[in-house]
Order: sequence, then C-alpha cells, then structure tokens
Amino acid sequence: MLPGPDQRVLFVEDDAELRDATVQRLELEGIAVIACESAEAALAQVDAAFGGIVVSDIRMPGMDGLQLFARLRALDPELPVILVTGHADVAMAVGALREGAFDFLTKPFAADMLIAAVRRALDQRRLVIDNRQLRAAAAAADEQGDPLVGDSPAMAQLRRTIRQLAHADIDVLVEGETGTGKELVALQLHRLGPRRGKPFVAVNCAALPAALAESELFGHAADSVPQTRVSRTGQIEASSGGTLLLDEIDSMPLSIQATLLRVLEEREVHPIGADRPRAVNLHVIATSKRPLEEHVAAGTFRSDLFYRLDIMRVRVPPLRERQDDIAQLFAAFVAEARDKLDLPGRIDMDRVRLRLQRHDWPGNVRELRNYAFRVVLGDEAVSPQGQSSLPDRVRAFERAAIEDSLRTHGGRVSAALRELGLPRKTFYDKVTRLGIDLPALRTRSRVKR
Repeated sequence: MLPGPDQRVLFVEDDAELRDATVQRLELEGIAVIACESAEAALAQVDAAFGGIVVSDIRMPGMDGLQLFARLRALDPELPVILVTGHADVAMAVGALREGAFDFLTKPFAADMLIAAVRRALDQRRLVIDNRQLRAAAAAADEQGDPLVGDSPAMAQLRRTIRQLAHADIDVLVEGETGTGKELVALQLHRLGPRRGKPFVAVNCAALPAALAESELFGHAADSVPQTRVSRTGQIEASSGGTLLLDEIDSMPLSIQATLLRVLEEREVHPIGADRPRAVNLHVIATSKRPLEEHVAAGTFRSDLFYRLDIMRVRVPPLRERQDDIAQLFAAFVAEARDKLDLPGRIDMDRVRLRLQRHDWPGNVRELRNYAFRVVLGDEAVSPQGQSSLPDRVRAFERAAIEDSLRTHGGRVSAALRELGLPRKTFYDKVTRLGIDLPALRTRSRVKR
C-alpha cells in the first residue's frame, strides 16, 4: 500500500521555556513534534523524504525565521511553514505569506489557534505527499513499458513465464478470474514473441452471436450466406502469421467447438461454401475465467478440445493474491484517468488508503481501475480543488467509457453495444452529443491490430 507520510512538526524556537511548553501542548493533542532551538538545527532535519511541516519563530539569533523559510522554500516549495512573530514584525510575516508561507501567528498566541493551524498544514502536506507518491508510482510503471503493472513475487513469476512461452511460440491457455488482465497477458505473449508486428486478432467467444459464429470465425465464400453476396475472411484466417486470441473460450457454444478442434489440429480453415480448406499459420492463445476441467465435467466444453488446448497453461493471479501491487496499480489508473478526463484534482488518500487495504477486489484489476476513475471524477475521496461541474464530469466519463469499449473491441460497434448495454440509437446519439470520432477510432483500432 502507499505509505502515509511521516507527519512530524518541526517547532523552531530559541526560547527554551516557550519551546518546551508548546511542544508539550502539541504532544497532548497527539501531534508528533521535534523541538529545535535554532534554524540550523531544523534544516538538518529536513530532507527529500520529510513529510511534515515547520513552525518557526521569526526573531532568532543567527539564521532568523525568514531566512529559514527561504531555505526551506528552495528545498521544497510545497512545504508548509507557519511563522510566529511579535506585533512589530507582522508586516514581515504578511510579506512571507505573499511568498508562500502557510500562515503566521502573533505572540502571545492561544494554543488552540496554533493547533488548528498545525492540523490544517499537516492535512495539506499529507495531500501533497500522497499525490507525489501516486505520480511517482505511475511514472515507475510507465517507464517499465510493460502493461502488467506490479512488482510482487506473483507478478515477477508471471513475467518470467510469459518471456519463456513467448520465445517458444506455442499455443497457450491463460486462466484467471474476471478482470485479472488475461488479455494483457495474451498481448504480451504476442509482443515478446517472433510474431510481433503481425496481426493480433482477438475474438470474444462470449459475444459471438450463435447465428453468425461460424461465419465470424471461419469466414464464407461469395453467395453462400443469405443476405450477402460478398465473401468474408474469418477471424481465424485473418490471424494467420500472427496471434489468435480466443477470449473466454469457456463461453464458446458447443456447436462451434468441434469445428474449431479440426482447425487447431489440421491448421487449416474451411470457409462456409468454399470449395476447399485454406492453410493457416496459427498461434493460438485461449483464455478462461475458470479451469476448463470444470466445464468439461459440467458437459459444457469438449474434452478433446480441452486436451488440444492444454499444451501450456498460465495462471493470472487475482488481486487479493498480490496485495503489494494494489497501490502501484491504483497510481497508474489515477494517472490514466487524470489524462483522459482532464481532472487534476488532489486525492485525499486517507479514505482511499483504507479502501485499498480492506477491500478484497472481487472484480480484480478492472474493478480497481473503475474505482480509480470514480475517485478522479470526484465521486469518492477527492478534494474539491480543480474539479469541473457534475454534468461535465459525467460527460467526460461517458466519453471515456465508450471510447475504451470501442478500442477494446477493435472499433466494432456491435461488440461495444453488448458490453455497454446500450441500444444502438442511444449509442449513436451519445457518439454525436459527446463528439466522438467513430471513424478515427475504427482506423486506430485496425492499425493496432
């Protein structure tokens, strides 16, 4: 998990009696304090990892409070500094406020006023540090150039397995709960193997309409299918030379499984109405939400097709088995959401951290990504700073959801409609209202393939 900042107060005061009394009062309020008798002693306590704040008197021998403030500003412009001054120095303190000081108090000050100012400063500092950690974690994930985010032992083993299998260029069965990132694993197997740069064709077996499944997978000759006179290249043939992803193959209709088995065994496809089969150079990756043996036992999956696919298996661990990766994943999704939604508001990590630690994420990475988007949209645990209106946020979210779905499904509107649960007319109304460039998305999707 993202660690909370080490929130200490550096209290700088050369008057020993006032210093001791103030430190005692702050500690009674549960605030961690480091007492410093000079500005030089305080500077020695501040480094790049310092997560606290500074409260300093202005009038001190040697380096005074204003000089200390200038030095601290140079180290970290976002470090809150509260200045304590006598009545004669109020003008100087106001000038420091213009330069970025957090607040100032005049002597003699009420302890409650100091405590309130300290708590406000600590809250601001926590937000700054938490958001820095989010940005750093997101940048680290981005630098890896790997869509599989996380450094847990489970993910390290998964990466090693992917590299080994990618170079072997053999068919692979990828198993894992919904939302764990099975398609990303398949994409990495393709990108790291000898077929990179060739087509990567993803078929969502759960979304195959029964009446059109054969035509979609195997293709058809001209004049062989009602209501069309043109021929069609099936998805399997389109993947020849590259990689064919059979996503959620556990949902494939039994009526198609026998034909698919012949294709995998013979490495040739026979389009509907064609005179002869066509040879295909296949590399097949199949994914399943549950172990295929369970589907075989239930009679919903052919045992011979299972044994044909069961050459090498990769298991993608659920999020509850890789708790150490949750913070890094969340940071990456927050960065993605801020970029897509153009909402750079700061996130209150206290509430977020509690959910990241306690929730078991049954929807896995997909659920965590959705949560990160909601946080950035302001629905949960986000400060009001930098937010747009609610209608604008809803509009941005709808646009991002539709564009993401179209990219996921290669620009195919019918597949996006099924995923989003929208009627066709409503979908096109939203595309027009939100200004979505549908032809451009389709073009980019084809290029990526």
